[in-house]
Amino acid sequence: MNETKTADTRAAVLLGFKDEDLIQELGYDEDVDFDLREDLEDFTGSELLDEDDQEVVDAVLLWWRDGDGDLVDALVDSLITLDEKGVVWVLTPKSGREGHVPPADLQEAAPTAGLKLTTTAAVSPDWAATRLVTTKF
Repeated sequence: MNETKTADTRAAVLLGFKDEDLIQELGYDEDVDFDLREDLEDFTGSELLDEDDQEVVDAVLLWWRDGDGDLVDALVDSLITLDEKGVVWVLTPKSGREGHVPPADLQEAAPTAGLKLTTTAAVSPDWAATRLVTTKF
């Protein structure tokens, strides 16, 4: 492991990423956790891809806030370039933070989009991550 990968990699490991994973980022805005983004890029050795990239990816990071629109549509869109064994991590503001999304919203939207919730993790001071996987195996 090189020096850049010995930095704070707790979140990348917690999210299950590995070297050379391709991650597409959706919902980017000025309120995202820039340290988390940098840690993921350092850990995987790849820049996060944006919504215009069409490469098949190992994971999608979907930054989602209350008021961002239709969550089901966003989840369906997150599957467009996702590898069949890939995961979607929905990052939402933690409880008490502006834009907080109640967990029930994710629980309701996921099955409609063909996804199921598996776990939730605190990945930064302001953001929680919920792991979703496809139900089409």
